Amino acid sequence: MITADSGGSNGSRLRLWKWELQGIADELQFPVSVSHFPPGTSKWNKVEHRLFSFSSSNWRGEPLKDYETIVNLISNTVTSQGLEVNCQLDQRMYPTGTIVSDEEWESIRLFPDAFHGDWNYTIRPSKNL
Repeated sequence: MITADSGGSNGSRLRLWKWELQGIADELQFPVSVSHFPPGTSKWNKVEHRLFSFSSSNWRGEPLKDYETIVNLISNTVTSQGLEVNCQLDQRMYPTGTIVSDEEWESIRLFPDAFHGDWNYTIRPSKNL
């Protein structure tokens, strides 16, 4: 089960997001269920409350001048309840402008849930694996 907000690269309407989830389901040979928070309600995301607020407090007043500074500040985040953050910089190059064709889109094994199937759905592994 993945919970996701409705913006950025994991938006509920993005073909590439669902195409990549199909790849994960195929690799794991396990269904992947997704529930998107409704637009404008990412404040319900517990990760944002439990992690990001502490990270922001940790670097308060510190200029974020380079990646090393940012990674170090995030990595030194610890909450009062013992949550420790590990962070590393991903320097891989990722292609931009990737388009999922209609044919690729049709091959996604997407099963919308009965309640708000546009925000809640399961992607099952491909049959021909």
